[in-house]
Amino acid sequence: MNEAEREYPMQSGSTFTKGLLIGGLIGAAAALLFAPKPGRDLRSDISDQIGVATDKTKGAASTIGLKAKDTATLVSDKAKDTATLVSDKAKTAAEVVSDKATTLAQSVSEKTSNVVQAVRKNGADVAETVKDASADVGATLKEASADVANEAAKADKEIMEETAKKTEETKNEIKAANSSSPTGNKPVL
Repeated sequence: MNEAEREYPMQSGSTFTKGLLIGGLIGAAAALLFAPKPGRDLRSDISDQIGVATDKTKGAASTIGLKAKDTATLVSDKAKDTATLVSDKAKTAAEVVSDKATTLAQSVSEKTSNVVQAVRKNGADVAETVKDASADVGATLKEASADVANEAAKADKEIMEETAKKTEETKNEIKAANSSSPTGNKPVL
């Protein structure tokens, strides 16, 4: 597996699918061209097969497009949820820091003799709160990233299965069309 395939796994799957479809079309055209039929029958068969292949390709492209759109929507929703969660955690941390700073200021104005102790206590509380919030944000980001990766893998698998199914259906239809040829000769696929 080359670097591009590792970096962009969805792209390599779509490249394989495109190659599979193009190879199938070329194979079908070659089989029709080497069939022992008169020109008129051959042109008619080629036209029919191109129509069938075009319809199947349009159907597969539509299905792939819908799956890609659903995946993009899911990824977008997960990203929005993660951004909202991060924003909420940052606001909470800012509120905690603000509250602690206010408490510190009141303590300084009321008791100048306890300034050193109050600063140490509130500083430790702020540091602990920020540390906890940071850990929560990191864990949430990891979970969201894992969810997005899992959904993308599921979508890729579904697309590949659908493409394989459509390819097999097209192949079976071409075989069926070739087996019903008027001369009784079957082209080799």
